[in-house]
Amino acid sequence: MNINALKNEWIKYEEVKFEGWDFSYIKNDWENETLPWNYAGIVNKYLSPALELLDMGTGGGEFLLSLNHPYEKTSVTEGWQPNIELLKRKLVPLGINLASIDDDDIIDYDDNSFDIIINRHESFNVNEVKRVLKPNGVFITQQVGGKNGNRLSNMLIPDFQPKFINLNLRNTQHELENSHFEIVFANEYFPYQKFFNMKALIYYAKVIEWEFPVFNVKDNFEQLLNAFKELTLNGYILNYEHRFIIVAYNK
Repeated sequence: MNINALKNEWIKYEEVKFEGWDFSYIKNDWENETLPWNYAGIVNKYLSPALELLDMGTGGGEFLLSLNHPYEKTSVTEGWQPNIELLKRKLVPLGINLASIDDDDIIDYDDNSFDIIINRHESFNVNEVKRVLKPNGVFITQQVGGKNGNRLSNMLIPDFQPKFINLNLRNTQHELENSHFEIVFANEYFPYQKFFNMKALIYYAKVIEWEFPVFNVKDNFEQLLNAFKELTLNGYILNYEHRFIIVAYNK
């Protein structure tokens, strides 16, 4: 095994550009266990063409566009500047409303604007969601829990400290109930995740920077070698995700 050749090859993987929320670059190089619920199916159960829809943290708009909701009744928020620029080119010309959102999660839309708010893997302020959601409106959120990816983070990042350890179904459900939301569906799961080569692992770690703070091949090369040993031994590098979902009515 030529160490320098490995390092040079791995550095190329971390330099690949990422845009939107599109992991097609590694689509055949990793495996994610299927969740016991179907987020798209749940959204479509509550969505109808007459409803005013907000998609929080829409990313590159990929999932939103798959819903085929009327553009004039569709709004989005997004907080990552490269995605905001992408959405200005991709969604705004269609007639979809776009509002940027900052760390305080203030939603730049009027009170009682939406019949349904969907949120997949985006932080939110419960009071802001309640403010812009109409009475009896529905809020659907699938969240990444605080235990997400901790096995891999601990493997790659020395002295890793998770930032959102208290983010879980129980705490989020209590927060919504305390704000007078009625929970009609909730579930939590810890699906496995497998990386079948170092390209997938490094690309993923560079994108998910909040779980792999200041990660780069040069500084974390020894940790990557340990991951490479696991890959060589088992044929994959194992990780575990943390997901939960809530459907709630604004009462």
